[in-house]
Amino acid sequence: MPIRISYFLFPQRPGKELADFESWTTLYGADSNSASMANGYVLEGVGELLAYKASDYENFLSPRPDFTSSDGWDKDLHAVVRHLVRNRWPFRIHATYDQSANAMLDVFEAVHRAEILAGRAGFTGLRWAFDHGETYIPATIARTKALGGAVAVQARMAYGGEYFLERYGREAASNAPPLRALLNSGMPIGAGTDGTRVASYHPWSSLYWMVSGKTVGGTRIASDENRLSRDEALTLYTRGSAYFSGEQEVKGQLVPGQYADLAVLSDDYFSVGEEAIRGIEAVLTITGGRVVYGADEFSALAPALPALKPDWSPVHHYPGYYKA
Repeated sequence: MPIRISYFLFPQRPGKELADFESWTTLYGADSNSASMANGYVLEGVGELLAYKASDYENFLSPRPDFTSSDGWDKDLHAVVRHLVRNRWPFRIHATYDQSANAMLDVFEAVHRAEILAGRAGFTGLRWAFDHGETYIPATIARTKALGGAVAVQARMAYGGEYFLERYGREAASNAPPLRALLNSGMPIGAGTDGTRVASYHPWSSLYWMVSGKTVGGTRIASDENRLSRDEALTLYTRGSAYFSGEQEVKGQLVPGQYADLAVLSDDYFSVGEEAIRGIEAVLTITGGRVVYGADEFSALAPALPALKPDWSPVHHYPGYYKA
């Protein structure tokens, strides 16, 4: 494969999540990365949904979900997490809101206490993470760190920031997610796009948002204190995110002993104007020491690709993506 994908299994049958996880932990091995397994497609664990009832899938145009009344979400989540912990499977779980994360932490801590009392490891040494965390407060960050967790943030505010601002106000939006507080906590933090439908895997819009504090529409959202330096943002996107697949020793840095993965860029990320960050492209991409993409002066190095299918694919009529 020309790219590396670390994937997490996502249950598809509401009400039968535990059965799926019991089957998967029997059939497959998780968290199995090593330098000898550089095949680019590795099962890491499960998530980012663990139990359908324990889901806070966000829509900033709608009120946040309410976890105060129990419809069995806590029992479903408890059973799944206990199974994963006992089988030492890494997991990640979607939690946009502080209230959701705290409700989930109540369940996690209960599982951990029970496992420790039974003489088992519980959460100790297990890689797990929250995804998103737009409204997390310092106390929630501290609880997450104390249980050995991590937080992966995404650029959803770059695309939905105006909706968030309208619903929750300027003060909440200025610290959503609390990038500076998360960094200062010292626990593992990574960054990404979340595969947001309007941008797919375009990293430069994400880096632009973290550095500028602006949405792609130009609305300034983040406070000065919550903006990151270019180096900090890039670190979260590379070395920081490698932690979530257990690959921090083999990817994320240009150092001896790590994968020969790199991209030559159209512009210098560290010196171009802030607004130009969004327009950066790769002109040469190397994966495992092999050229997998070339453009401009590197076009001759690009490998031949199979014909794009189907014939009516829009790329045959509108090649590439829109450039401002």
